[in-house]
Amino acid sequence: MSLTLTPWQTVGPYLHIGLTDTRSLGQMASDGAPGEGITLTFRVFDGDEVPLPDAMIELWQADADGRYHHPEDAPERVSDLLFRGFGRMATHADGSCSFQTIKPGRVPGPSGLPQAPHINVSVFGRGLLKRLPTRLYFGGDPANAIDSVLLLVPEDRRATLLAQPDPNRQNGWQMDIHLCGPRETVFFDV
Repeated sequence: MSLTLTPWQTVGPYLHIGLTDTRSLGQMASDGAPGEGITLTFRVFDGDEVPLPDAMIELWQADADGRYHHPEDAPERVSDLLFRGFGRMATHADGSCSFQTIKPGRVPGPSGLPQAPHINVSVFGRGLLKRLPTRLYFGGDPANAIDSVLLLVPEDRRATLLAQPDPNRQNGWQMDIHLCGPRETVFFDV
């Protein structure tokens, strides 16, 4: 008898049972929410460039004015009630999932200076012991050049954090997340 190596399954192999495809969790901003409405499409790949059909993407972001929907974010400010700021979606067979939201405003950074518009992203999947935290920045935004967190990332790796305009969708942005390999997305140790 010969033994074949199999993937380490710390969170699986039944992770997909807990995943949600509830569209309401992909609708982060209601119609009429202030700000620029956008559609974000993510695609998740393993190290062999194979799409992952059972990953989960979780988003947390500020509203168009740079406020988080959270009581600890400057309690004197009231965030927009049409904006939830949180989303969670499972990937489809092609490794993709989409969210309806708004482009976030700038929030204060560690030094107090405003950060570039960004969205906090967590990736969950089978074989992962913990979530993989990363960020989505908007490619071409001039504020990226002075964002204190983005500047911590080696210049040759920053592109892995930049969403690009989706040529197939008006006000659409797309981001590929590579869990490992030569195009591995930058993940943060938080």
